[in-house]
Amino acid sequence: MNETEWRERLGAMVRDYIRSPELEHYFAIKMTKPRAAIMVMQQSLFVRHRRDCWANVSANCPVLAVKQRILEHEYEEIIKDDFSDYGHLHLIIRQGQSVDLTPEEILNSKPLPTTMAALYAWGWITRVKSWTESLAAMTITEWSNDDRLLGDLGGGQSTRMAKKWMNEMGFTWKQIPNLQAHSQADEKHSVMFLPFLSEYVTGEKEALAIQAAKESLQLNAIFREGIAKAQEKLPG
Repeated sequence: MNETEWRERLGAMVRDYIRSPELEHYFAIKMTKPRAAIMVMQQSLFVRHRRDCWANVSANCPVLAVKQRILEHEYEEIIKDDFSDYGHLHLIIRQGQSVDLTPEEILNSKPLPTTMAALYAWGWITRVKSWTESLAAMTITEWSNDDRLLGDLGGGQSTRMAKKWMNEMGFTWKQIPNLQAHSQADEKHSVMFLPFLSEYVTGEKEALAIQAAKESLQLNAIFREGIAKAQEKLPG
């Protein structure tokens, strides 16, 4: 497939994902500070774990240009980009303070069972599967934040959740810096690996990569559904 065909194939998968019962449940939970705190703590684990997963993809990949692009991606996530001078974990810590979490509470977050299962699975995919499969699995999760793809469905994950935080808790964009950043930053990140999918994921590799991307979206749905169920246990 060429870049356009990859964009269309992955985009269709993400649109199905955002309309899944798990994501509908995730966005249906009325937001309160205690419920939002659950999301922040689990998201902090997700963000930190992705650094390991992208490192796994790079370690398994023999193509220098792909390694360079991963380093570019990770520099923006860990070191500095247009949204933070300290990396995206710092954005989560700042956002956590808006729901009365201390930095220590966020850094010492304990995973929900569903979070643990999803993180273990993403770790396995990126260590054991081929680099082309794991690249597809990692990049597609960032497509779920792309408003260009999902605008007619209410926006990507970060935009939709930002609206909930603002509408249901009266927050401003300044109080939700992580959601604000990812409603924009992942538009760039969602397409930055398309040229490599087109060039290196060919022949029988295509079906394997598509399957890995599908499995990754299923894991993302499990992760989000686990958060929603934990939030439901708290008073609304």
